[in-house]
Amino acid sequence: MSSAEPLQEKDIIYGDNHLIIVNKKPGEIVQGDNTGDLPLVDKVKDYLRERYNKPGNVFAGLIHRLDRPVSGAVAFARTSKALARMNQMIKERQVTKTYWALVEGKINEPEDTLAHYLKKNPRINKSFVVDENEKDAHLAQLQYRLRAVSNRYSLLEVNLITGRHHQIRAQLAAIGHPIKGDVKYGFKRLNKNGKMIHLHARAMQFVHPVRKENITVVAQPPNEKLWDVFDGIINSTR
Repeated sequence: MSSAEPLQEKDIIYGDNHLIIVNKKPGEIVQGDNTGDLPLVDKVKDYLRERYNKPGNVFAGLIHRLDRPVSGAVAFARTSKALARMNQMIKERQVTKTYWALVEGKINEPEDTLAHYLKKNPRINKSFVVDENEKDAHLAQLQYRLRAVSNRYSLLEVNLITGRHHQIRAQLAAIGHPIKGDVKYGFKRLNKNGKMIHLHARAMQFVHPVRKENITVVAQPPNEKLWDVFDGIINSTR
């Protein structure tokens, strides 16, 4: 996929007058960086401008981020009121985000809570597990549940308790199960296209910031061989 490919209707998994939630493709950047590639936030603005015939500037407030090689649900606010309320809800942990992570090896514990102290190195854009007494170390916690397993990989459903930089990637690598394709955190080789790792923001649950309804959105994983296999395993056991 070209980084300049516009947002399409099929990429939208939720939309109303206040929010728009997009199923981000792996390799897309959410915000602009030094690559000069067109970021997802600008694609959302272009989509809204064309879809609703809005001249001039269009508001699309980014509510949260996903790393470039990660796919899945990313939410934007269409009004400043919705953005402020969603930001507060995230701060107060009232937004539940569920991830799928396809990791190396077989996980022994069917479910567990992981706790590590992480320290970010901005120069190389990577987080490291460190001693809790180290300066600038922050507690990172997540819960996982084993959803499916093959000879070489395990599919985990992950729920974040905290929201640290590269938290899922660093914590799963720390227990000896790096995410497939994530060479930055210890997997042996890149995935074939080099743009993706097998980490996917699968679902979001929250109370709508304006209408006060319960909202649940689910993002399908990319159309890719292993995602298809594991999605099939889960569907066959329901």
